[in-house]
Amino acid sequence: MRLPSLSVMAEDYVKLVWKSTERGGQGLATRDIAAALGVSASTVSGNLRKLDRDGLIEHTPYYGVVLTPLGQQVAVAMVRRHRLIETFLVQRLGYSWDEVHTEAEALEHTVSETFLDRVDADLGHPTHDPHGDPIPAADGTVPASPGTLLAAIEPGGCGVVDRVSDDDPALLRYFDELGVGLGTHLRVERVRDYAGVVAVARRDPAGEESLVDLPAAAAAAIWLAPDDD
Repeated sequence: MRLPSLSVMAEDYVKLVWKSTERGGQGLATRDIAAALGVSASTVSGNLRKLDRDGLIEHTPYYGVVLTPLGQQVAVAMVRRHRLIETFLVQRLGYSWDEVHTEAEALEHTVSETFLDRVDADLGHPTHDPHGDPIPAADGTVPASPGTLLAAIEPGGCGVVDRVSDDDPALLRYFDELGVGLGTHLRVERVRDYAGVVAVARRDPAGEESLVDLPAAAAAAIWLAPDDD
């Protein structure tokens, strides 16, 4: 997908809005964008006015930011870049899954389409990145992701981890310590709302189960896909 020539700011903003809707949101408020990007609300407001004039977003004060068709096209192309680069860094350069997000954030704005196409071909046209996130195809279509957020699963529900948020490298390292990664089987045992904890049974490769208490932030960063268990 060929991108129009845009600033790094524009690419970052539309990608952020798209990712919020990909995960079930209805658009972002100014304060959400400011918090995510570490800038002031006044800076965000000024930038949103520019993106609105450029036809990338529609911003209605107090109602949030949504993408126009052009903004959607740019955002999907940026997400494709980011996730292909993450996959390349893990599969070809030996990065761990907690190291790639920041690198991809920088590289996605600089690599050429030719480079990206060759990375895609070299990797065998992957459909998902190292965190299980779907990689949009060159035509903009996004592979289906069947998972359900762990925090939304009732006790007794189970499945295998098919997607993990890459937003927080420290959280990914925590999952490594717990032995929770893509393909790990989890069963929800108890939800302790008063303590902000979800107790899950984790099955290791040998079939043995152990109980793990996941904090709310961890339960909100894991998606489970249904299995036959």
